[in-house]
Amino acid sequence: MRRAAVLGHPIAHSLSPVLHRAAYADLGLASWRYEAVDVTEDALAAFVAGLDSSWAGLSLTMPLKQTVLPLLHHVEPLALVVGAVNTVLIQGAGASRVLTGANTDVHGIVAALAEGGLTRAGRAVVLGGGATAASTLAALAQLGCPSATVLVRSQARAGGLMRAAHRMGVTPVFRSLDEAAARLGGADVVVSTLPPHAADTLAATLDGTPRGVLLDVAYDPRPTALQAAWERAGGVAVGGERMLLHQAAEQVRLMTGRPGPVGAMSAALEAVLAA
Repeated sequence: MRRAAVLGHPIAHSLSPVLHRAAYADLGLASWRYEAVDVTEDALAAFVAGLDSSWAGLSLTMPLKQTVLPLLHHVEPLALVVGAVNTVLIQGAGASRVLTGANTDVHGIVAALAEGGLTRAGRAVVLGGGATAASTLAALAQLGCPSATVLVRSQARAGGLMRAAHRMGVTPVFRSLDEAAARLGGADVVVSTLPPHAADTLAATLDGTPRGVLLDVAYDPRPTALQAAWERAGGVAVGGERMLLHQAAEQVRLMTGRPGPVGAMSAALEAVLAA
């Protein structure tokens, strides 16, 4: 048996088991198992130390994406500069075990934006200053935009994002989130990394007609208020579940060595969300 799991706290809401199990079924990996495990920051080191040779990998959600860094033997360059690991690959066991950290969120963002027709970014706006915002800056740099405007509630609390931007060699411009309504309309791409419902007030105050692609990483409710308002105004909006799908497909590839079956995973995800 080969095992993998998503870790976080809380974790009961996670859709990762739906995605990974659908992938295993489609790929014929009958001996693979995937579960959700509630693990706090304080308990992560002990959990990782107890992994045996049946484990192939871990998916990590908040608040563990930074906590895991000192527990790893290697961190892939992209995850290192972003400062967030959402995937751990496990090779060997015991004293010979090697843990490698990777980041598939960047891949997920790029692929989700491509579904909205965006393969090149000029003017970009990012809402929020957390770990997902750092992955977003890396994704936008891959799409040709190294100087996105980042709108945050407090620049004093965005130090981690500023340091990540410096490591990446990108030069975002930080502004107040209060300016969002006036800045979104002229952007080629807008990525909201705000928590669910945090952009609801903004959705009611959109200024002008959106001409770009919106990715709202929140997906509960679906559509979000921001996504619905964007589409009513004539813009193209992509739901956060598409980012979730593509980052999980890349995790499947890394853990199993087989391409993640996006179609089968998407069908399973849509079935759960529709229910």
